[in-house]
Amino acid sequence: MKTAKDYMAAANAAVTRIPGADAISKHGTGAVFVDVRDSSAVAKSGTIEGAVWVPRGMLEFMADADNQYHNPALQKDAELYLVCGAGGQAALAGKTLQDMGFTNVTNIGGIGEWKEAGGPMQDG
Repeated sequence: MKTAKDYMAAANAAVTRIPGADAISKHGTGAVFVDVRDSSAVAKSGTIEGAVWVPRGMLEFMADADNQYHNPALQKDAELYLVCGAGGQAALAGKTLQDMGFTNVTNIGGIGEWKEAGGPMQDG
């Protein structure tokens, strides 16, 4: 039986993680920033300017082009940068997206790291 630790180890092994500060240079270049936190967390701290909000619990539905909840920003060949509260949910989301055929997925860790590095923000 797998544990949360097993899932995290697999996700961290599969999904590249870069510091939020390094991802700032990708903002505004056509890359898609995806916030996978729940609505209360986004409302509390805000999110990355222009980020697509895809709650972790809806990811599989919103990433599936054949699903009624599909978000068109989630294209299999898009350059995706995932953020969450501390990096764990973004890693798990990234692994799920890879399993679904997405080819360019990067974990940029937690929103606090992005904010601290001076990344552009908007209210949630």
